[in-house]
This record gives sequence, C-alpha cells and structure tokens, in this order.
Amino acid sequence: MKNFQITEWLQRFIREQVRPGDICIDATMGNGNDTALLSQLAGDRGRVLAFDIQQIALDHTKEKLLQERCPDNAELFLESHENMEKYAESETISCITFNLGYLPGGDHQKATHAESSIRAIKAGLRLLKKRGLMTLCIYSGGDTGFSEKEAVLEYIRHLDPKKYLVIQSEYVNRPNNPPVPALIIRL
Repeated sequence: MKNFQITEWLQRFIREQVRPGDICIDATMGNGNDTALLSQLAGDRGRVLAFDIQQIALDHTKEKLLQERCPDNAELFLESHENMEKYAESETISCITFNLGYLPGGDHQKATHAESSIRAIKAGLRLLKKRGLMTLCIYSGGDTGFSEKEAVLEYIRHLDPKKYLVIQSEYVNRPNNPPVPALIIRL
C-alpha cells in the first residue's frame, strides 16, 4: 500500500462519495487541492462552493482549477467557512471537506480556530443530505496549538449516534503531532 498523506487518505473516501451532479463544499480551500478534486468528481452538472478567509488561498485555488482543467462549476468565496449556510440549502450537500490549521506556505498567524470551526461544522451538518459525508483533517501542534484539535474532537465525539456515524483515526507511530483524520456520515 502506498504511504498516504492524511489528505490523500481522506480523498479516497471523497472519491467514493461524490458523483456527477453533486453539490459539494470545500470549507477551507487553502491551495485548492480538495476544491479541484470535488470539481472534477461533481462534473459539469455539479457545483462546488469553496471558502477561505485569505485572498492568497483564492488565488492559489483559481490557478489549481485552471491547471487541472476542472469544469467551470466552482464558486470561490473570500469568507469564513462558518457562513456556508448563506450559499446552500439544508440537506442538499453530498460532501464537505475541512482541513483545519493554517494554509501551507501561508501566514501561520492566520489559522482556523475552535469556535469558528465548530460553528462551521454545525452549519455543515445541517447542509449534509442523508448519506452525506464530511471529512476533517485536524492539524495541531506548532503554530496552531492543540486547543482547536481537542475542542473539535470533543464536539464530534458527542454527535447524536442516531443521526451521525463518526469515525476518527490517527497515526500512532509518527512524531511531531501528526494530523488527525475524521469522517462524519449523516445517517
């Protein structure tokens, strides 16, 4: 088996989830990798909403979408992920992806925070359709600290098991606070 990065591991589940015509959200577009993947999977009939608070993220994502020759189905918003409900209707989203922490190669002082990330996760759960998937890649340590990781994990551990299946995984033999992946499936 290939030595997957956590984001690649999560993308395996995204590939299984998203179908042509789906509506998807990249809650933290960063450098555009997940936005491009969602765009390609949703296809010409689909739609992708992508959010970030940094202009550099939007610029990188625009470039990535062009480089990957993605369909013209992505809308990029210079806005916090906690406001995603302004742009989509309840129970219409097939897949939402989050990468919590800071923009790789960007300003480490501009990072996601527990309070706004949990509000965004709550909003995303309201938007997910039945059998919809939310992926979370939770970075911690170094510049971003551990408070967001602990708060997000605490929140998702207590989601109603009759409404959501929550799966958390972890690297157990990697140093330097590796990211924690989690999947949430709306039942």
